[in-house]
This record gives sequence, structure tokens and C-alpha cells, in this order.
Amino acid sequence: MKSKFTLFFLIFTSTVLLFTPFGLQSQTDSLSNQRAFHWNVLYTGDLVSNFDGGIKTGTMYLGLANLKFGLDFEKAGWWNGGKLSVNMANTHGGQPSLALVGDFQGVSNIEAGNLTFLFELWYKQRFGSVIFTLGLQDLNVTFATTENGALFNNSSFGIQSSIADNIPTPIFPLTGLGAMIEWEINKDFSVHTALFDGTPDDFENNPYNINWKLSNDDGYLTVCEIQIHKSLIKDLPGTYKIGGYFHEHNDNTVMEQENGGVYFIADQTICSQGNSNLSLFSQIGFSPKSKNNHNHYYSLGLNCTGIFGRLNDIAGLAVAYAGIDNNAVGSETAVELTYQLQLNKYIYLRPDIQYIINPAGTDLKLKNALVGFLRIGIKI
Repeated sequence: MKSKFTLFFLIFTSTVLLFTPFGLQSQTDSLSNQRAFHWNVLYTGDLVSNFDGGIKTGTMYLGLANLKFGLDFEKAGWWNGGKLSVNMANTHGGQPSLALVGDFQGVSNIEAGNLTFLFELWYKQRFGSVIFTLGLQDLNVTFATTENGALFNNSSFGIQSSIADNIPTPIFPLTGLGAMIEWEINKDFSVHTALFDGTPDDFENNPYNINWKLSNDDGYLTVCEIQIHKSLIKDLPGTYKIGGYFHEHNDNTVMEQENGGVYFIADQTICSQGNSNLSLFSQIGFSPKSKNNHNHYYSLGLNCTGIFGRLNDIAGLAVAYAGIDNNAVGSETAVELTYQLQLNKYIYLRPDIQYIINPAGTDLKLKNALVGFLRIGIKI
């Protein structure tokens, strides 16, 4: 049953944001740091061509639009440490993995079909070194994320497929209700833990992601991550993360379904010269083989900023391996080469090419696929 509180909260939030006396200000405006309320409009578009292999060759377009609102209660003069965030989204266009490539990991991290939905709605409160967040959240904003991997289009470099495929994970496009605690022990060490709805309703039963309900059958998802912000190479930035997760829910056949896993993530700058930086990243994940066909995952990537004398451009090369057992197709490897051209502070272009070895998203043995992208990103 649709929550009356949810609808009231949405209406109240929208009204406050639109009619606040503090003014509505774009995040990119130089005055936004003094404003209690801010907003962003973001658009990401992919022109994707499958040149060879996979299901079939062809070209399609897909896009993602986001409208974000934020309220800082401290800047509004109400109370310290409080923040509210609303993120609404629309996805549209084709589905290249489903229709063209047939890959398992997802060549485009914005592929979701044609949807309009509430992506995030949460309140965050800081008490000294401890931060509490409650509401509709994307797990991948805080957990299992790599800063350098965010450059790439393939979904596995956002959150490793050994997590996203094996359990109902509250990530794009379908987020879930959750409560999170972050403890910043010192500048080098922090602990993050969260409890989420174990089985958020899918878009068929919850088309706009505003029909929230919790039940015993949904179970729960808990995740904990330790973050170490300390370099292994002197004076060069480095971040290391160790995490684990556990999921439990009930269904109509077996009362208790339990699953989980562990992961490790590293981001490390290895060389800095002038305005250029060279950084490595890696993701490693394991889950029980007895419960998961996809039970191990590895990635390795290299990013270079300031290439060709362009300070804001980034080039990257990365490999993701999804280890899959007990299926007719086998494991899949994705190799991605990308270059982000920052045209100005609002717009970037990202030509990108991926080679998918043994696409494993169907029950058929497919030829290796060669996929080309042109991504555009806009933020105002």
C-alpha cells in the first residue's frame, strides 16, 4: 500500500524547495556555497554501436536525466549538521546489452529502459565525527565504489558484478530504503555500515519508486566497509576499502534465503609530475560458490589525467573479469579504453571502446563483441 507519509514528504519537500525565502541556486553558481538550497540538472547520453560479435551489430541511443535538489539546514539557520537531498531521474532509449551485445556485466552503466522515477530521497545528520543517513539511498554512493573506476562506462567498474548480480542491491536504477552510519575516526580511517530493505519492489509493481513498504518476507541487506585514506606511496593520494555484506529474505519455496560476500577496492596514485597524474585502481570480490554461479570478480585499471597538456582531460584503460561457473557460457572479460574530453566546466565528451570476451548475458555462446561509444555529459 502506498505510504501517505511518503507522498506528504515529497509534496512538502518540493514546496519548500520551490518557495523558500533563501532562494533556489544552481550548484555550479559561485554563490551556491552561501545558499541553503541548491539544485543540479544533469544529463548523460550514450551513442552505442556494436561493430562485431554479440547478438547482432547495430547502433542505438540511450540517455539519463537527473534533477537534484538539496537543502542545507545549517546554512538555512535552522540547526547544524543537517542535509536533505532529492534526486529524480528519467532513463530513455535503447538497451545495448540486452539487444545488441548480450554481455553479462553491462556495457553502459546508464542502461535501464524507459523509466521515470525517484532515485534518492534522504536526510543526513552529522554529530561530530558520526554521520547518520536515513531514507531512499543508492548503496553504491558510499559502498563498493572506486573513484578512478567512475571514469568508465562499463557497469562493473561502478559496482562489481559479483555484488550487483548475486543479491537484490539498492543501486541504479532501483534504490531502496536504508539507514547508514558513518564514523570518521580520523583523517585516515573511517567505518561505514548500513541496513537496507532486503527486497525493494521492482518497477513493475513500483513504477515510480515511491511505493515503499517493508515486510518480514523482504528480509534485509546489511553492509559494512572500512576505508583507509592513506597512501602506500609517499605523498601520493591513496584509498583502500575492505567490505562485506549479508542478505537474507524469505520466499515461497525456502523460508530463509541467505547470501553474502566480501570485497576489496584500491585507488592509488603512482606517479605525479607537473600537472599530470597516473593512478591505478583494482576491485576484487568473492561470494560463496555453493550459492552463486558468479562467485569471483577481479578488475584492474589505469587512469592518466592532464594528458596532452589538457589539465582536465582523463584517459583510462581497464579490464574486468566476471568469474562464472556452472553455466553454459562461462566467464566474461571486458576490456575498456576511454578518453574524457572536458570541453568546459559544464560539458564533456567521452569516446570509448570496449572489447567483450565471451559475452555471458544469455544462454547462447556468442562471438566476442567490439563496442564503440560516444558519451556526452552535461551538468548545470
